[in-house]
Amino acid sequence: MGTLSRRKTARPAAARRLGVLLGALGLAAPLTLAMGGSAEAAPSCTTRTGPYQKEAEKFLGRPVDGRQSPADCKAIQDFQTSRRITPNIGFAGPITWGVMQEEITRRDPNAAGKCPVDRGRIACVDLSRQISWIQDGKALKFGPVPVRTGRDGYETRTGAKKIYWRSADHWSTIYKVRMPYAQFFDGGQAFHAIDGSVWSPPGSHGCVNMRTADAKTYWSMLGNGDDVFVYGRKPGT
Repeated sequence: MGTLSRRKTARPAAARRLGVLLGALGLAAPLTLAMGGSAEAAPSCTTRTGPYQKEAEKFLGRPVDGRQSPADCKAIQDFQTSRRITPNIGFAGPITWGVMQEEITRRDPNAAGKCPVDRGRIACVDLSRQISWIQDGKALKFGPVPVRTGRDGYETRTGAKKIYWRSADHWSTIYKVRMPYAQFFDGGQAFHAIDGSVWSPPGSHGCVNMRTADAKTYWSMLGNGDDVFVYGRKPGT
């Protein structure tokens, strides 16, 4: 009985050790099957057509007809599962479309064509989305990165501009704050780094605030005479 008892306890211990090893190698699921368990089944795919069906179909490279099909649902479900969107039942709802939009922005922030990119190197600023990026013609060179633009009453001015003065270690005599990697493009408004968070409300006094690493990259990629284009409207202004 003592030998049998030891054998019964040894097997779970060995299984646990094997589980740790295989888990570290990304093979935990095969272990579950090998030990006689069952992998968690994917939830059933919905037959419902979501409000963002056409958008999801286009994003995923599916035929765009706005009607849910088993293949559409499987493609949407796979996307949801890979991005950890729940419930992952293949329904093209607002959360799924929101994540897709974020990925579209990362792939091509100028997908809507609102920033003119027919003039060589240009820094684009979208006030509505609070992002900025650098393009050279149709080629995305850097970004998009988050920015903090002017608050209500101190809005960052829109339109076509050019960088006209740069100061790597600038000090604002008006607001008594440091403005590292400042690149001025419109009457005192500039790209520059800030010490705090670019997501903190209510906004700047008109400058385009950036994280230090992003402002440093802008400094290295842009120069006097380079184009800047600001468009949109910051939420709350």
